[in-house]
Amino acid sequence: MAAPLAGLGILVTRPARQAGAFAQKIGALGGAPVIFPAIAILPPADPASLAQAHAALRDYDYAVFVSANAVEYGAPDARAWPGTIVAFAPGPGTAEALAAVGIPDARVPQTTFDSEGLLALPELAQPRGKRVVIFRGEAGRKQLGETLRERGARVDDITCYRRAAPASGVPGLADAFRAGRIDAVTITSSEGLDNLWAIADESIRNAWRARPTFAPHPRIAEHARELGLAVVETAGGDAGLIAGLIEWATSTTRQK
Repeated sequence: MAAPLAGLGILVTRPARQAGAFAQKIGALGGAPVIFPAIAILPPADPASLAQAHAALRDYDYAVFVSANAVEYGAPDARAWPGTIVAFAPGPGTAEALAAVGIPDARVPQTTFDSEGLLALPELAQPRGKRVVIFRGEAGRKQLGETLRERGARVDDITCYRRAAPASGVPGLADAFRAGRIDAVTITSSEGLDNLWAIADESIRNAWRARPTFAPHPRIAEHARELGLAVVETAGGDAGLIAGLIEWATSTTRQK
């Protein structure tokens, strides 16, 4: 029996250091991942506040890491992690990244894998009097911190990374589309979508519109629809994306 994604090229647009694991999952299912990071992740321009937060970790009750990038650039050495602080992650991927650096048992939402899901967790639904540190990217969404403050928590937002648009590689992406090596596109952030759309010429955009775009969150999916893309909305992070790709591939094979 053929692998479910056999013969299909899947564009992976995650930041470079995170793209590998997802690309391996696609490859294990017979697909051919085409990696083009739509966001470059860089350290903060000024690391002073991050260093101060690490030094004061024992003063906090809760620590929220908004993404795997926040773990990579914001997590302290595991030896410095206090046993008294509770870690939170917006989804299983971020929780896995925390466990990999020695911070186990992160709380993960049971509803949706985003800020809204985090805010529904019992500890963050009633955080009055708690000190919370949020490790986040520069210019990221502010809803989480603002809502926790409204609920009575004392919150420090710590910028531990910044994002930038890709600076090279567009000709290779255009060649991949023209050569028919991309059958489907995966987008995991609205910012990545904007970056990719901005650098794409009309030939790339037209080819992209003719292929399904898989998005793991309603906000990303809606933004993609506004650009005229054919969107397949999934749920459940990587697992949902993979399931959506398999379902589409199976349906496409049957139609052929």
